[in-house]
Amino acid sequence: MLLQDKILQEKKMYQLQEKVAIVTGSGRAKGIGEAIVLRLAAEGCHVVISDIGAPKGAEFSAEHIGATDEMEAIAAAARQLGVKALAVTCDVRDEASVAHLIHQTVTELGGLDILVNNAGVGYLMEPFPDFQESSWDAVLDVNLKGAFLCSKHATRQMIAQGRGGCIVNIASQAAKSGFPFAAAYTASKHGLLGLTRSNAVELGKYGIRVNAVCPNHITTGLGHWQNKFFSEKLGLDYETYLQGIRDRNPLGRTGMVEDIAKAVAFLASDQAAYITGEAMNVSGGEEYH
Repeated sequence: MLLQDKILQEKKMYQLQEKVAIVTGSGRAKGIGEAIVLRLAAEGCHVVISDIGAPKGAEFSAEHIGATDEMEAIAAAARQLGVKALAVTCDVRDEASVAHLIHQTVTELGGLDILVNNAGVGYLMEPFPDFQESSWDAVLDVNLKGAFLCSKHATRQMIAQGRGGCIVNIASQAAKSGFPFAAAYTASKHGLLGLTRSNAVELGKYGIRVNAVCPNHITTGLGHWQNKFFSEKLGLDYETYLQGIRDRNPLGRTGMVEDIAKAVAFLASDQAAYITGEAMNVSGGEEYH
């Protein structure tokens, strides 16, 4: 069953009719970003699918590139849910590209209410004594600088509109603990929680709420790559490694992209009107503090 068909069978839960949302890093099929786009669309929210596209994304692994044709396909799926949808190529590391993303969103959809900072890089894992400066910069530029630039330009627009807004940052359980071979990724996600909390305090007076979602063991896209990496480091076949995750998880399973998407939709809705500065675990109870 296609994801949009599955979503159509569910009742609207969060009532986001006529809101406008940008989801960065949402151009790859079967990823967390796509699931967020389709969940928001199912709630009546107009959506912007944003990713680096090809060939701009040639420097990244396939797990991190939302190619242009995939972006357009996801936009088409969102339109089938009855909302407006745009596919806009954006390199979140580049301020001019981010400014263009916001401008095109406002020009074509009339405003901006929700930003989901989902763009992320996590496959550059190296032993710390051998960690390359280029790898460090590549991860921090997307995961932290990208969220900073998108939040900066989105909040300018939200403040100018005068009707508040919502930012949801997709962090990780790595934002709350440490993991081997992942110094840059872990540092970037810790930094993202710092950005979340600082902006929540500063932007509250404008009615802008800022929260983070911290997933764990999502077995698709980037999560699949990371699980495969650690299974090989431990000398385990992939399925044995996944079964170990299920065995120690209180809910006995790994995460699905829809789990993250529903958390984002909740935080973007009026049901979360008194929630800001929080880092919500979506991990089946296997979490770090």
